[in-house]
Amino acid sequence: MKQSDLTSDGAGRAGLACASARPGRRTSGSAFADLPPAPDDPLLGFAPYVHRAPRRNSITPERQRAFIAALAATGIVTQAARSIGASLEALYRLRHQPGAEQFSEAWDRAIDRGIARLEDCALERAIMGEERPIVRGGEVIGTWRRHDNKLLMFLLRQRRPQRWFSEAGAFASLRPGHPVYERLRREWLGEDGQSEAEVLAEIDAMIMEMAERKDENERLLAGWAAEDAGAVEAD
Repeated sequence: MKQSDLTSDGAGRAGLACASARPGRRTSGSAFADLPPAPDDPLLGFAPYVHRAPRRNSITPERQRAFIAALAATGIVTQAARSIGASLEALYRLRHQPGAEQFSEAWDRAIDRGIARLEDCALERAIMGEERPIVRGGEVIGTWRRHDNKLLMFLLRQRRPQRWFSEAGAFASLRPGHPVYERLRREWLGEDGQSEAEVLAEIDAMIMEMAERKDENERLLAGWAAEDAGAVEAD
């Protein structure tokens, strides 16, 4: 990482910027790195590994914290390693040394921050879509915005599983005699003392609701696919 890759957040903290010469052409914030954690961030409060006989190129406590800060900002191990001038082999070897347990835990937490940022970028792309050119006669005559419906459905199923999770179809096929159906019946009978008829009626109602949601989701997906096909034909 070069010094020119650093920006400031106005409070004295340096942040990593997009290395692209034309960052405006990127489709989302995933082209940029987040600001690294502040010096007093609990993420950097781990006990680093201390070399018994440090050499000139040892990964010192200061370099370990710089690596964790860069990893939290980028979410990419190779970039974080490059930022401190260390090899991946040396970092992974250090991570597995006795006495480097807290460094290893901080590594995992930094990755979690990177994953959270990746989820935010994916959500942004699913909502905002991606601008694509309309080319006619070898010239760009306009643009249209494409939404990735597969990405959208994935995020909905992850964040609203009770509404969109794909296992609704499997539950909708349950019938008396199915092991899952019978397990639910036994559990519901034992929890609130309902009669078996009442329990069966509730299970049937739940299955019917899931089936209706599944049909509704399929109709929605089919509508989106038709819209995408129409946009492509318009090109």
